[in-house]
Amino acid sequence: MRELLQLVPKPSRYLGIEEGTVHKQGKDISIHVALAFPDMYEVGMSYLGQKILYGILNERENWWAERVFTPCVETAQVLRDHNAPLATLESDTPLNKLDMIGFHVTHELCYTNILYMLDLSGIPFRTADRGESLDIPIIMAGGGCTLSAEPLAPFMDLMTLGEGEDMMVELLDTLEQCKKENTTRHEFLLRAAKVPGVYVPSFYEAKEQGTMLVPTEDVPARPTRRVVPDMNDADFPTSQPIPFGAVHSRLALEIARGCTRGCRFCQAGMTYRPARERSVTNVEKIVQESLTTTGYDDLSFLSLSTGDFSALKELFMNTVDRCSQEQVSVSLPSLRVGSIDDDIMEKMASIRRTGATLAPEAGSQRMRDVINKGITEEAIITHVRKLYQHGWQQVKLYFMIGLPTETYEDLDEIVELCRKVRGAAGKRIQVTAGISPFVPKPNTPFQWEAQISYDEIRNRIQYLRDKFKQEKCMRMRWHEPESSLLEGIFSRGDRRLANVVETAYAKGAVFSSWVEHFSIEPYLEALNEHGLTIEEYTGERDLEAALPWDHLNNGVTKEFLIRELKRAKEEKVTEDCRYGACRVCGACDKGAKESELERLTEDTTYQNLLNKEERDQHAHEIELDENNRIVIKSAVSNKPPKLAEHLAVKAAHMRVWYSKEGASVFLSQLELQSIFERIFRRVELPLTFSQGFHPLPLISFGRALPIGVASKKEWVNIFLREEFTPEEVFKKLISAMPAGMHPVAVEKLSMAKKQPQPYAETFKVEYVGDKEREQDFIQAFKNMLEEDSIMWTRSTKKGDRTMDVRPVFAKVIFNEEDITITLDWSDIYVSPVNIVKAITPGFEVLDFKMTKLEQHMP
Repeated sequence: MRELLQLVPKPSRYLGIEEGTVHKQGKDISIHVALAFPDMYEVGMSYLGQKILYGILNERENWWAERVFTPCVETAQVLRDHNAPLATLESDTPLNKLDMIGFHVTHELCYTNILYMLDLSGIPFRTADRGESLDIPIIMAGGGCTLSAEPLAPFMDLMTLGEGEDMMVELLDTLEQCKKENTTRHEFLLRAAKVPGVYVPSFYEAKEQGTMLVPTEDVPARPTRRVVPDMNDADFPTSQPIPFGAVHSRLALEIARGCTRGCRFCQAGMTYRPARERSVTNVEKIVQESLTTTGYDDLSFLSLSTGDFSALKELFMNTVDRCSQEQVSVSLPSLRVGSIDDDIMEKMASIRRTGATLAPEAGSQRMRDVINKGITEEAIITHVRKLYQHGWQQVKLYFMIGLPTETYEDLDEIVELCRKVRGAAGKRIQVTAGISPFVPKPNTPFQWEAQISYDEIRNRIQYLRDKFKQEKCMRMRWHEPESSLLEGIFSRGDRRLANVVETAYAKGAVFSSWVEHFSIEPYLEALNEHGLTIEEYTGERDLEAALPWDHLNNGVTKEFLIRELKRAKEEKVTEDCRYGACRVCGACDKGAKESELERLTEDTTYQNLLNKEERDQHAHEIELDENNRIVIKSAVSNKPPKLAEHLAVKAAHMRVWYSKEGASVFLSQLELQSIFERIFRRVELPLTFSQGFHPLPLISFGRALPIGVASKKEWVNIFLREEFTPEEVFKKLISAMPAGMHPVAVEKLSMAKKQPQPYAETFKVEYVGDKEREQDFIQAFKNMLEEDSIMWTRSTKKGDRTMDVRPVFAKVIFNEEDITITLDWSDIYVSPVNIVKAITPGFEVLDFKMTKLEQHMP
């Protein structure tokens, strides 16, 4: 599909030339797989799981793991119009030519996107239609949803349950052996089903409707979730593909897995047990290596509950000092109320202050006890006051509505809690309430509870909207009820919904998690056509009845979940088992009770693993005045975070000239900004930063080059904090740029910020279209030379603008194989591509290529 990039929106999504990508020779490859993310590039490249597997699988010299993402609808139409199959990023290999395609399934609304990608690849949707040969790729799914993804079962040859680092290696070893032996597809699946954590859906069926699925082959009766027992043994990709723009473009470092807080609505908290942490030493080593190899300026410590990392203060304080020296920000997402102290807040504020987000989940204490959130209103207010003290003036609070036993009085408490947060600091701060309808999830204590109806979701949202409209400095955002309803249907769905997924896709349902693409109508029509109702999936479940996912063992017992459901109805709180009594959930080895998880070796143990370092016991101490109220120190919100003095030093001003050819011609100017910043960090060229709330490196570019146009000589200017010679800068950059880009020269500039721009540029125009029309293309240029004026109209935000572009053509030279044009920008600037299109009507952008040869400076 590479030859079509000039026709698609944002072509950099499909280049596969990012720093950190892996390219191998096909003739040396015995196993060729695609790690497929069923959403757009910008979303998928924020997903750490893909990066981890990408690094592990590509360590094998004869294995090649590439990436593929869901193309936007415009790109998909281009592929269909040109009969081109969906292909991998790195080698542009059609997906139907691979050995395996592994889909990362992170949420239920991506199911139709999987069929969309298979459709664009020419691969049969259903396992039953793929025959017995291994020539058609094995289609598999992994990720957080596979423990309850029965609506996908007929489409998947296999699924992986749990953590895939070791499982994927064992699975591909099995596939490689089967390919050598030229076995059938069925034989491979039989062997794959013996790999711990692998589930082959076609080997399980229900003897009667509504009963638990049982195996039909000699395979495990209950496939069990796979776990990496020790996080220090878990691979982390210190070198990884650096995206050309992503929702979260940062170094995301996983410091722990699992959470034992026991929130009763939280699927991840129940299914990722036991809790395991990396050692501080291990994390610091990864940070050092990763920042050096990636060039990121943003570091995020990730886990389900980052604030519960038992050595968080030591880790954060050790890391932040190093990062502040290079203007690298450090963020701690997934923080619980009261989980960080003043020292951490102060350090965070001193680097880069962003919005603060807290998740009370419910407005009333009664509801927080029902869901076992484990935080009080006093703790929330104290946390907000401390945020204000350290300079934050905006807070976002997340709430769910429709929780079991919720009343309208509980909704009123959401508004009241927001009011209290707004005034917590003694003056008003801006509060945003994010409202999401509750969806009962499998493998949680609430998996048997009913989801409130669509109409009632709308009623409760409107009720809250009316309340918030009456308040100043308080606003409300909400998740669309239709989307939550669909999530509720599929999250607890069975295999009958596979027909609904396929029919909804045929009716146009794609990108269902995107507001601009979402429509529930195809799904409702499909449900009706297959004789299914919303209520049988969103309604209350019988505690004694079989659930669609009962044949899969996630490690937490049904008995524990039922006990927690009972405690929820009694409004009883269950304390965190890492610090309190064990509740025998099934995930851990505890005394004589062994974990429900499968033993991989004789010495495998499953238990909550904390760092040896003790958390600061005084982290939450607060200062009170004589009236027993919290002392609020002077706020610093009107001052930007202090920039280290050495970061603003201007010791040298350099211009780097570089070429931009090959695949790199599809990189935009906006993308080049972050690309070059990371390049300079990786090669240790110390950039100078601006002052202010968001210090930025002092980098400036020449006139933006249109996407698709090559250049022999572009430039970027940089201020450096240290003296370097042009030769030293050139040497550092010589192998650091993306494919197609190379340093051409480096020159020293004056220290003045403004530098001259070119008044004219010379381009080579090559005709690459239908040979029979080549002379018509050349004649169009000759006709232009005979005209006194050429009026051209372009659309702008202020309406259409018409201009005479004839004076722009300063010189035209007709060569044997191309045309050289010099364009004069003294009076106006127009995209060179549009200039050529203006004088060659009837020709398309695929009919010619342009290369900038020279920039004429004053």
